[in-house]
Amino acid sequence: MSKVKGFSKLNKEQKIQWLKENYFNGDSSIERVLRQYWNSDEKLQELHDGFIENPVSNFYLPYAISPNFLINGKIYAIPMVIEESSIVAASSKAAKFWLEKGGFTAKVVQTVKPGHVHLIYEGKKEELITFFEENKGKIIHRINPLQENMKSRGGGLLSLNLIDKTSLLPGYYQIEAKFDTVDSMGANFINTILEEIAMVFVELMPDRMKAQTQIIMSILSNFTPECIVRSEVSCPVNELATQNISGEEYARKFITAINIAEKEPYRAVTHNKGIMNGVDAVILATGNDFRAVEADAHAYASKDGRYTSLSHAEVKDGMFHYHIEMPLAIGTVGGLTGIHPLVKFSLQLLGNPSAKELMGIIASAGLAQNFAAVNALITEGIQQGHMKMHLNNLLQLLGASEQKSVEARKYFAQKKVSVKALKEFLQKT
Repeated sequence: MSKVKGFSKLNKEQKIQWLKENYFNGDSSIERVLRQYWNSDEKLQELHDGFIENPVSNFYLPYAISPNFLINGKIYAIPMVIEESSIVAASSKAAKFWLEKGGFTAKVVQTVKPGHVHLIYEGKKEELITFFEENKGKIIHRINPLQENMKSRGGGLLSLNLIDKTSLLPGYYQIEAKFDTVDSMGANFINTILEEIAMVFVELMPDRMKAQTQIIMSILSNFTPECIVRSEVSCPVNELATQNISGEEYARKFITAINIAEKEPYRAVTHNKGIMNGVDAVILATGNDFRAVEADAHAYASKDGRYTSLSHAEVKDGMFHYHIEMPLAIGTVGGLTGIHPLVKFSLQLLGNPSAKELMGIIASAGLAQNFAAVNALITEGIQQGHMKMHLNNLLQLLGASEQKSVEARKYFAQKKVSVKALKEFLQKT
């Protein structure tokens, strides 16, 4: 292993050779591993290589479809990109269950996205506040040319305020800007505007105030507590009944499970992870930023000072009500949406939705995933269904032949799956 200079300047073949010699003792098999995932279409491979820096191969994830989602009166087949078995099956099962009960009702509550100029001012607080209020109009006037296109689409800057944060750090203030970016996620737009605001803000200052001001950074926030979507399902309690449990008992257990996630962070983290199984899968399929969405969701779950569930349930007047409310700052234009072939396919599959429509679809996918998980937990347990779906992965891991795999699937159809049990079965047959 060795350091390298100018790695980014090497072509792809040279990068692979360097990896082979420095990390794999010259083993040529690593070339085959990397090349087998290259696309045979050279132009398509060139497109993918251009997404990030220093690419040497592609990392494939399965692209699946979860059908039968009835959302706001329209049936969707939802694209999902995920590596974990049982997620798509669970999502599809939940979608089918609620299809017969009126489906999902999704509503966007707000679409406000914030950004901040973070600064230190060592002068008098009152002086800074007065300066800002006297010059706010000039700052907005100066940035208007940069937001003409966004404003023509119905978006742009919504508000601009100076926030006193000196209780957190000495001399710390924020210029908080709030935006509507319509169908784009808007990160580049917001950051461009924020940097211009910072420059104009200092430029307008008298020299004495400039000497007391330090701009630390200008950056959007991925915490968007005013960019909120809600999705809900409901049905008469008696429609929740199964062969083994009454509707009333089912609803009672389900709501108790949700209440535990609302009160107990150890459960809430796993509970919300299940929601994000569905959310992230659609985020990836539609070319959005799942890291930002994840961070945002978990921050929102902690907004009241304690980490809690993103989903909630109750019974009222004989009706079971179950909903999710969460932030989703996503887009349907810009970024990968116009250049990645499968992202374009995903959006076409969904009917080329607006950002608001996509927010509703994603939230509904998250709620469906959560319903499937809680349903399994309060009935047969999570492992029975999950391990059945995981059986194929285990068979591949253990090198089972096609014939052995067929026999194993048949044998374990009504039996509990475990690695030990599967190994014993393969050894005996």
